[in-house]
Amino acid sequence: MNQWLISPEELHNLNGSNATIFDCRFSLTDHDMGRNLYLKGHIPNAFFLDMEIDLSGEKELHGGRHPLPEPEAFAAKMRQCGVNQNSLIVAYDNNRMAGAARLWWLLKLFGHTRVKILDGGLAAWENIGLTITTQPSITTEGDFEATINSSLIVDRHWIRQHLIDEQITLIDSREAPRYLGLAEPIDPFAGHIPGAINSPWQHVTNSESQIKPPELQRQIWQALPMTKNPVVYCGSGVTACVNLLSLSVAGIDNGRLYAGSWSDWCSYPENPIEPPATQQQIVQRPIA
Repeated sequence: MNQWLISPEELHNLNGSNATIFDCRFSLTDHDMGRNLYLKGHIPNAFFLDMEIDLSGEKELHGGRHPLPEPEAFAAKMRQCGVNQNSLIVAYDNNRMAGAARLWWLLKLFGHTRVKILDGGLAAWENIGLTITTQPSITTEGDFEATINSSLIVDRHWIRQHLIDEQITLIDSREAPRYLGLAEPIDPFAGHIPGAINSPWQHVTNSESQIKPPELQRQIWQALPMTKNPVVYCGSGVTACVNLLSLSVAGIDNGRLYAGSWSDWCSYPENPIEPPATQQQIVQRPIA
């Protein structure tokens, strides 16, 4: 098992340890879904993190649909859930690691690397007969502090300055139709950032939300025109974290996130877009 992953059996055996478990289920089209699912049943002692509130900052005209949370706000939430500086954190979801990977990456950004993702998510836990509960989780205040590692993120100014930098590989993690500008279900413009290559985030996990083995992760990235400096984006900086996890599993640990991602980039009319931008009618369909 990779350093960032934990099996249901291993998590079950951690019962009573210093581990803090987080339920990161979410839906972009139904912001109440994750919390409602948590209330219907979750892994014992797990706390719920809301994608729109806890794993994102306040939305503005620019910055994307899921801006980074402020470090102190994030740290306060971690402390509220009992997270200490030396705590092991385990994240899970039900969507091919999208929510869990967002928490994994945020913790790395804020200086905490003792974090694992439940391989296969909640379904894997239930599939081996482990119980879930509706009981709320209770803990004492932790001492977590956030120290941001700015080397893990870039912004739109950085992207503009490196559009023709041959040392940078810009990776678009969205589905191919969005990348190609053929469809855009959630943002006002379709297309991609000039020079970006497409590697959809769903390709790095299997249908059971388990991460593919390291050798397959390496094959995914070796098949692309990669440089030593990958920068990853998606629609709003959430599912790109799954590709960042994949890169790390493949042994590529210097991946960076364009945190605002496409929803930030296309909010600036002066930013170039491929294919040339056209206003899109937003189609209502689920998307991660």
